Amino acid sequence: MAETGPNPPGAAIAGLALTGEAGIATARRLGVTLTHPERMEYPAEGVSKAEIVAYYAAVAGRMLPHLARRPLSLVRSPQGGIGHTFFQKHASAGFPAELRTLPIAERDGTVDSYLYVEDLAGLVAGVQMNTLEFHIWGSHVDNLERPDRIIFDIDPDEGLGFAATRQAAMDFRDRLEDMGLKTYAMVTGGKGIHVIAPLRPTLEWPEVKAFCHGFAELVAKQEPDRFTANIRKTTRTGRMFVDYLRNERGATAVCPFSTRARDGAPCAVPVSWDELKTLDHANGFSIGEAAARANAPDPWADYFKVKQSITKTMLKAVGA
Repeated sequence: MAETGPNPPGAAIAGLALTGEAGIATARRLGVTLTHPERMEYPAEGVSKAEIVAYYAAVAGRMLPHLARRPLSLVRSPQGGIGHTFFQKHASAGFPAELRTLPIAERDGTVDSYLYVEDLAGLVAGVQMNTLEFHIWGSHVDNLERPDRIIFDIDPDEGLGFAATRQAAMDFRDRLEDMGLKTYAMVTGGKGIHVIAPLRPTLEWPEVKAFCHGFAELVAKQEPDRFTANIRKTTRTGRMFVDYLRNERGATAVCPFSTRARDGAPCAVPVSWDELKTLDHANGFSIGEAAARANAPDPWADYFKVKQSITKTMLKAVGA
């Protein structure tokens, strides 16, 4: 595997075998047909389809607790490479059986088929379909109407450096902590940072979205020179958009440890708040480095132990 950044190739990190041979063997062991394993999904970095399978095998233990049994959207590149991608929200013909389907009613009353995975075989099936990004709902397939996570995606204007985004994320952490919500940071592999709070699934989507919208509006009102809650790009000059729209039914956000369809083959990586202070980029983790981190101590070790909810007091505090 070619080096994708300042870190050494994945095959050389922590003894991980992120090779095409390892990926082919993984697919064979799981019974997933892997066609054209040599196809270059990241041609500039020399990363093949089979090597991406090896990567997901290395990170599955850390990734699947966040991914499994959630409706998905996929960023796919059937032609290979990051220049020909498209966003797929619904299931279509030709997907391997390891990518499960679920009928979900839309707002207009129609029913569409959505995808989800149960296990590593499902991840490998996604790679077989040339998936470069896995995006997840905020709820599980067995409790669709009650989200168990919220996310604030801090999206900076092009003119702002990463330091501004990093400080905004830490400020959001403090604001939400003051309200009673513990949060976790993830660098997205793009230019932004996700501030994520796990929840007990007690409220339904409209109430959760109302809280997130209210929080975004409150932040933008209190610090209008730094933030905007308006989605229009014309309002973002010199400011950061507080993207609360991922907290509604059907919306998705990139999953921890997903690869990204971007130059350098970066990955979305969970980090501790202390580590975030030391980072200079949101796209600084290569496939090899992300795999090594998935096999090191978890900066989100207590994520699934946190028992917290959005309360009436919190809703009132943001004017929701």
